Amino acid sequence: MNFDKTIEALLKVDGALAAAVVDYASGMLLAGSGTSSLDLEIAAAGNTEVVRAKMKTMKLLNLNDIIDDILITLGEQYHLLRPVQKHDGLFLYTVLDKSKSNLALARRGLADAEKAL
Repeated sequence: MNFDKTIEALLKVDGALAAAVVDYASGMLLAGSGTSSLDLEIAAAGNTEVVRAKMKTMKLLNLNDIIDDILITLGEQYHLLRPVQKHDGLFLYTVLDKSKSNLALARRGLADAEKAL
C-alpha cells in the first residue's frame, strides 16, 4: 500500500509541520514526512500508546463506538491522531503549528485523507 499521496495531502493543510501513517499494532512508522524537527519514529511509537490506551479504555467501558480523532494541544502545536476505520490497526498522525492552522480545517483534511486511502 502506497501512503505517499496521503502524506502529501496532509502536508497541504495550513500550518502542517509533519504527517505520518502509523501501524498501532506494532508502533511502526509506515510513511511520514514534514518540515518539523520532530522525530517521526519516536512520535509514532509514543502516539501508538495514546491510541492503544483510548481503545482499551473504550473496551473497558463497553463503549461500542469509534474514535473520530484524538487531539493533543501543546503550547505551540496541535497533534491530531485519527484511526483509519477501513484499515484496522492504522492511524493518521499530523502535527500542526498552532499559530498558522485552523483546527476545523485540519480535522476535515484528516477525514478526507482517511476516505481517500
